[in-house]
Amino acid sequence: MSDIDNRELDRMLQAAFDASTRLYQERGFQRRVGFGKRPALVSVDLANAWTRPGNPFTCDQQKMDDEIIPGMQKLLAAFRAAHLPVIHVTTAYEITDRNAEFTDMGLWHNKIPVDVVDLKNKELWAIDSRIAPVKGEYTLLKKRASSFHGTELAGILRANGVDTILVTGVTACACVRQTICDGIADGFRPIAVRDCIGDRVPGAVAWNLFDIDAKFGDVKSVEECVAYVEGLAAARVAAE
Repeated sequence: MSDIDNRELDRMLQAAFDASTRLYQERGFQRRVGFGKRPALVSVDLANAWTRPGNPFTCDQQKMDDEIIPGMQKLLAAFRAAHLPVIHVTTAYEITDRNAEFTDMGLWHNKIPVDVVDLKNKELWAIDSRIAPVKGEYTLLKKRASSFHGTELAGILRANGVDTILVTGVTACACVRQTICDGIADGFRPIAVRDCIGDRVPGAVAWNLFDIDAKFGDVKSVEECVAYVEGLAAARVAAE
């Protein structure tokens, strides 16, 4: 889309958001879930197949390079300094033959090309080197959209006393959204980090973040999230 088309789309979306906000607020939506006492950073599918050009799953490259990756670097620095949990989530499949009698892709390959993310090709599903995991951080392999569905994520978070998840990654309309919806369903406070969430489709991020903020979690900026994490760290030091 051209810049003019994007501006027109943004204008139309904002008009829809303004009208929907009035409706939601009249009916008691858009309440705040708030930050809890112990957060984890859950980074969804910021692996090469999504963050680098030339793949079926590649997301908006300009936003990825100019906003999402730099924002993630700030969040990671804050979480690492505060010694708080970081979970990097990626997606890959062991049996990618669509004609196989059995496959770990389930039925999803009938809708989207998940068969390209072959477990044998680690470069595709490896976390982007610009935000690569360090010692003490966990990389979780999922098979479905949600980072919670069929994985150990909820158990790991609970075992580590986590009550809040700061969610970043791609895509806003699928894996990020499903992770946030399942997160609140499993009893965690979801915070969608606005600057660190992307998609392939124009308007998808804005619409999904608006809807998430109305129903499933709070949408916050990188700066707000970093300030929250740094505040927790400062409070812990003061208490020691």
